[in-house]
Amino acid sequence: MRRSEVLAEESILCLQKALTHLREIWELIGIPEDQRLQRTEVVKKHIKDLLDMMIAEEESLKERLIKSISICQKELNTLCSELHVEPFQEEEEPTILQLEKDLRTQVELMRKQKKERKQERKLLQEQDKELCEVLCMPPYDIDSASVPTLEELNQFRQHVATLKETRASRREEFVNIKKQIILCMEELDHTPDTSFERDVVCEDEDAFCLSLENIATLQKLLRQLEMRKSQNEAVCEGLRAQIRELWDRLQIPAEEREAMAMAMTGSKAKVKKVLQLEVDRLEELKMQNIKKVIEAIRVELAEYWDRCFYSQEQRQAFAPYYDEDYTEHLLQLHDAEIVRLRNYYEGHKELFEGVQKWEENWRLFLEFERKASDPSRFTNRGGNLLKEEKQRAKLQKTLPKLEEELKVQIERWEQEHAKAFVVNGQKFVEYVTEQWEMHRSEKERAKQERQLKNKKQTETEMLYGSAPRTPNKRRGLAPTTPGKVRKLNTTTMSSANSSIRPVFGGTVYRSPVSRLPPSGSKPVLTSTCSGKKNPRAGRHGGDKENLELNGSILSGGYPSSAPLQRNFSINSVASTYSEFARELSKASKSDAPSGILNSTNIQS
Repeated sequence: MRRSEVLAEESILCLQKALTHLREIWELIGIPEDQRLQRTEVVKKHIKDLLDMMIAEEESLKERLIKSISICQKELNTLCSELHVEPFQEEEEPTILQLEKDLRTQVELMRKQKKERKQERKLLQEQDKELCEVLCMPPYDIDSASVPTLEELNQFRQHVATLKETRASRREEFVNIKKQIILCMEELDHTPDTSFERDVVCEDEDAFCLSLENIATLQKLLRQLEMRKSQNEAVCEGLRAQIRELWDRLQIPAEEREAMAMAMTGSKAKVKKVLQLEVDRLEELKMQNIKKVIEAIRVELAEYWDRCFYSQEQRQAFAPYYDEDYTEHLLQLHDAEIVRLRNYYEGHKELFEGVQKWEENWRLFLEFERKASDPSRFTNRGGNLLKEEKQRAKLQKTLPKLEEELKVQIERWEQEHAKAFVVNGQKFVEYVTEQWEMHRSEKERAKQERQLKNKKQTETEMLYGSAPRTPNKRRGLAPTTPGKVRKLNTTTMSSANSSIRPVFGGTVYRSPVSRLPPSGSKPVLTSTCSGKKNPRAGRHGGDKENLELNGSILSGGYPSSAPLQRNFSINSVASTYSEFARELSKASKSDAPSGILNSTNIQS
């Protein structure tokens, strides 16, 4: 049983006790029955009125709750529709009081959400308005009458965030461009002369409209100023180059050049003015020293001719180079030619540098080739020979590779320009081929010269005898004294040979002459004891051909009365040692005159 029911029963008991107690009192007092009835009626009415009043109040409360429920439901439905949320649904069947409380709580919550959404939209609209004014953009389109949904608010927030990023980036770009514009204006000595330029340079940064149009105009202004600055710098740099060129041509002293040091940097208007004045002064001075200037240009022309590998015909094609009539017209021709050559070299610098590199490697290769044929290189110390061989081997690999690379580049260049690329008047391929052919011809010529030299040396040794190859270190072991050598008769070849052998540590041999000179021929050499020297006693290379002993000349066994031929034919010389020995053997068997060497005089 509920407590309320218990209390109701207790209330009924209390009422019964109260009525019983009233009857007892009335009994004691002696109130008549009719008055007791009357009084009981009053008590009844009073209790009934009180209960009716209480019931009426409770009924009124019930009505209010029902009415509140109805109102809350209506408002809640409206809020759910405005906020785009699902309608409120009770999970269980509640009482009137609980329902009213739940609905009222939900309505208050919905009202709060509605208020917050409206406040956020208002704040976003204010921010959007401010950003749009700065960026010169239209405001964000959103319905101000209805309650924004969560999706709409999210999109609005993202839009405002994007605008903030755009404003920050544009502001940063504006600040950077403004700094560059100010620097360019200072460099050009330019003052703002338009309203836009004054807004950019003079006004507050926050007051500047960061619209796309303004940013584009700002960039255009910067490009214009940078173009003017670049043109100014190019003009100033051209004036400086002209000044340096005139300084060099006119041989201006260093003191005058140092006076222009401040104007040799920068590109401001005052710097440009100073440079122009200096150029005018130097041009006037150039006209006064036109001969010196033309000669200086000619020196530069010769340098560019060398750099561009001009042939002699190409150099002679510029006739003013050889003109001695120094006039202003001649100077103009030289100026135009040096400008043309300079541009030509700069336009093909890569090719010319490649050819120059090949020339340097080629000269180094030829130098190594020359050293490779030099016998004295084997006496070098410190590993130079090994280094040279490594470099030579490396050049032999790199030269053909470099030639192929240049050929490809030159072929491409010739296809682009539809003309031949010449080096010293020749196509590069022909020039390289000619250099290699000249190198091979030179090697072949040197080889033939060495062979001819060796052949002549062999013939000379076969004709006059070979000098000993060993040094005279054993002279002290010889049993014969110089005094005894002087007393020897020159007509006896055996004694002469025996005397020569200990002195030189070897024997001098002479090849026999095939025939005597014809009668009537003038004798060339006669051996006497008068002590006079004969012109035949010369030197061949570093070895002695004839020895002078006791005033006489040992001529290989010829008697003093036998004349000698001045010139010997190659056929008169034994070609081999066996032939030479055979000729000596024949001479020993025949009754040959003393002019032929006897084989018994040759001691092994």
